[in-house]
Amino acid sequence: METLQHAYNLDFPIAAKKESLLSHFIHWAESQEKYRFGWVGGILAAHGCIITPLTLLAVVFGGNNIVFWVAAIVAMGISLIANLAALPTKYTIPVFFFSILIDITVVVLSLATGFGLIS
Repeated sequence: METLQHAYNLDFPIAAKKESLLSHFIHWAESQEKYRFGWVGGILAAHGCIITPLTLLAVVFGGNNIVFWVAAIVAMGISLIANLAALPTKYTIPVFFFSILIDITVVVLSLATGFGLIS
């Protein structure tokens, strides 16, 4: 009997595993470990000198609500604590972006309250 030989097509595309956006971001943050001190300095300077004062200015213009003051200070605090604890960049960078998200939310809600859009 004759043996059957199959020809395999090696050019057949194999579906590559797609990496989620979150895991891609975490891998990028891990690769930034060699620039850790730059990130620490940049985060502390940006948050302490630019982002938090602008957020508090929006809070004052929006009616000076104590809840917004607390939220703005907590956002600065979590970023500061994460950096002073010397956590790796895979933690400090997402914490920084999360604190920016908190600040943006505070600015929007504070100004919306100040303009009377929400009560």
